[in-house]
Amino acid sequence: MTEISAAEGDAGTVEDIPVAFQDPGYRAAVVDLLGAIAYGEIAAFDRLAEDARLSPTIQDKLALGKMATVQFNHVEPLIDRIAALGSDPVEAMAPFMKPFDAFHAKTAPSNWLEGLIKAYVGDGLAADFYREVAAFLDADTRNLIITSLADAGHSDFVVDRVRGAIEADHRVAGALALWGRRLMGEALSQAQRVAAERDSLAALLAGGVDRPGLDLAALGRMFTRLTENHARRMAELGLAS
Repeated sequence: MTEISAAEGDAGTVEDIPVAFQDPGYRAAVVDLLGAIAYGEIAAFDRLAEDARLSPTIQDKLALGKMATVQFNHVEPLIDRIAALGSDPVEAMAPFMKPFDAFHAKTAPSNWLEGLIKAYVGDGLAADFYREVAAFLDADTRNLIITSLADAGHSDFVVDRVRGAIEADHRVAGALALWGRRLMGEALSQAQRVAAERDSLAALLAGGVDRPGLDLAALGRMFTRLTENHARRMAELGLAS
């Protein structure tokens, strides 16, 4: 298969780009998706750093700081790929600043435990959604996205802290379960809104003559999987979904 050299973009250090990117619609969709994920990682880093202030112990602050660092370290490979595709990374991220910032403002945690659940449930749902979309991409871009969504095992820390808090005081479980359901609703609404508002992403999901996509039935199954994964995470936390 013919390939386009990364030298045709601005980041010559990125590996060769598959010929699929000769399709301007596909290229625009991938740039949009990478821009969304990159800004999402930046927003998550900023939120985790802020949530660390709610940490009850120095050990917990360190753990959240490590989680924030993992998020931030995922950004550079994403913006390198955007540049290699001939686009400006800042411009690619700009359309997603408002929806991500609005989501985080609307779901700002009021305490330490809510912050942990948001990091685990909210970020997990976003990662699931992007993995679903990545299934329709070329292998290199799909692998880049999957790598950028890795949590480096920090979810174990969140599960341990939330379960420990519930064991110490069972009364917190009800409020945390409601919080988890709210996060699910807000995150799904945001994902649907972003996909619908960006024509390139909507076209990517719809597919084309030579590229598979999602019909209404497949779209329904995707959101069923997202809901099931959310229920699994809530159960791991010791909460009802």
